[in-house]
Amino acid sequence: MASKKIPAFAYLRTSSATNVGADKDSDKRQLRAIEAFARARGFEIVGSFYDAAVSGADPIDTRPGMLALLDAVLSNGTRTILVESPDRFARDAIVQELGHRMLKERGVDLIPTTAPDYFLHDTPTTTLVRTILGAVSAFDRQQTVAKLKGARDRRSAELGRRVEGRKPVPADAVELAKRLYRKSPKTGTRRSLRQIAAELAEAGHTSNGTVYNANSVRQMLTKAGVYRAS
Repeated sequence: MASKKIPAFAYLRTSSATNVGADKDSDKRQLRAIEAFARARGFEIVGSFYDAAVSGADPIDTRPGMLALLDAVLSNGTRTILVESPDRFARDAIVQELGHRMLKERGVDLIPTTAPDYFLHDTPTTTLVRTILGAVSAFDRQQTVAKLKGARDRRSAELGRRVEGRKPVPADAVELAKRLYRKSPKTGTRRSLRQIAAELAEAGHTSNGTVYNANSVRQMLTKAGVYRAS
């Protein structure tokens, strides 16, 4: 009896616009390499996402293809992303580390076909980058808290009354989001984060009158314990 294959998404990226188009081979070559690796390693490609004319130095969360991929990953239970090589994911060391950290925190495995163990081992570069990022992150959090408090204090003085910070998401909105996130008993699939946001809005749950974005729904469900790195 054949062993069950592991579902995975393919991520493709081409930097130069001159290498993008129906007559170009960059995306096709990347996909062929990923599909060959998948066949040899017991993966099944369930979908592919492509960032055309996107620099490898661009932050992960600004790429349309990657954002669509993340939405799909967090909606259907697939927890593996295959990419042709580490630099197809990101060329910049900090962008690469930040992107990998973001995926790892969500329980997603990132595997480059040319170096499958690339993201499993620490190197002097990754250790240095992580140390710098940790220090910068802590400083940024403290700066943000101080700026927000200062802005609220100034606004309070102007209005003559206390101005509070951002209100927490109502508990009933979180509970509804959790129910909407559950897999369909008929299809085994989940609603996308954007679909959940739209249904929350229909039920009267918005952020100051604006429909929640996908990232807000993700944060909502993460705090509720839905997303946890395995």
